[in-house]
Amino acid sequence: MVTQQMGRRLVAGQTIEATALTAVGGAPVDVPAPGLLVHLQFRRFAGCPVCNLHLRSIVRRHDEIAAAGIREVVVFHSSEQELRPHADDLPFAVIADPGKRLYVRYGVEAGARALLNPRVWGRIIQGIVRDLPAVLRRGKPAPALQQPNGRLGLPADFLVAGDGRLVAVKYGSHAYDQWSVDELLALAESGAR
Repeated sequence: MVTQQMGRRLVAGQTIEATALTAVGGAPVDVPAPGLLVHLQFRRFAGCPVCNLHLRSIVRRHDEIAAAGIREVVVFHSSEQELRPHADDLPFAVIADPGKRLYVRYGVEAGARALLNPRVWGRIIQGIVRDLPAVLRRGKPAPALQQPNGRLGLPADFLVAGDGRLVAVKYGSHAYDQWSVDELLALAESGAR
């Protein structure tokens, strides 16, 4: 099983360098964000059914997440043009990183285990079934057949304090291995203490 090592993995307690990003649509996004916790998520590609399944759980509870003082920022290794139709209805910042600059900086990897792990197979089917009606009825775009940065990306989650300290870090072992909303809220509560 080949794994692409993107960069050095970060650990909780480290302090990250401040970064000014631009969301799809042009809004400025600062990481860290003074006075807030930032949940910086790394996902795969525009239209990824597994990523969409997870992001819908974030959308459903976004008000609760925001009330806990957490700002959601989601990074994809797709272009802004590819992401725009998928990001329009999301209530949080979506960042296009087709050059994987941020993936390298944060040590986010890609590897065959992203899709070969049996724990992700049911989620792949669930994500496809969930997205298919929107693609067929409403013309929502399906993922591009060719993904310039591949389909084997692994997710990663970072909870960043306002001073840039990493409160918590999770590198996924397969494509649907990320924090649930309940885990995120618990980490935010313990990090705020």
